[in-house]
Amino acid sequence: MLTSRKPLQTLLIAGMLASAGFAAVAQTPPPPQTQQHPGGPGFHHRDPAKMQERAAKRLGELKEKLRITSAQEGAWQKFAAAMTPQPKQRPPFDREAFAKLSTPERIDRLQQLRAERGAKMDQRAAATKAFYAGLNADQKKTFDDASLRFMHHGGKHHRGGPGGDRG
Repeated sequence: MLTSRKPLQTLLIAGMLASAGFAAVAQTPPPPQTQQHPGGPGFHHRDPAKMQERAAKRLGELKEKLRITSAQEGAWQKFAAAMTPQPKQRPPFDREAFAKLSTPERIDRLQQLRAERGAKMDQRAAATKAFYAGLNADQKKTFDDASLRFMHHGGKHHRGGPGGDRG
């Protein structure tokens, strides 16, 4: 009968140790808060100067790959200007003011922001199509390859694109 108690004791001890471990984990304090941007948790502040620098570098590399001719230079300049990120012209998102709005007012505000982003995207799309129309067949293939790579993995915020998941 002694041998049948041994597995039971082992199981009870293991259960008690596991419970103690869970209790210790549950009481572990959260990591200290790091300084957050006024946008709140999950907001990634981007330095406009660094964004413009990266954009200029990418555009320079693309221009080199496309071998832009002097006849295409004007169209390139318009395209590059449309693709260069501009500093924000509206004040940062004010969470406190947003919280004071009624639900219909919040919806209206979000729709306004979406419309602003859509208008900017429409301007970039029009500039891209106008520029693309002036490229030769080899340049179009190069441009297609470069833009697909950017849309697929370079623009990390583009979740849910072709072959992507929304998670």
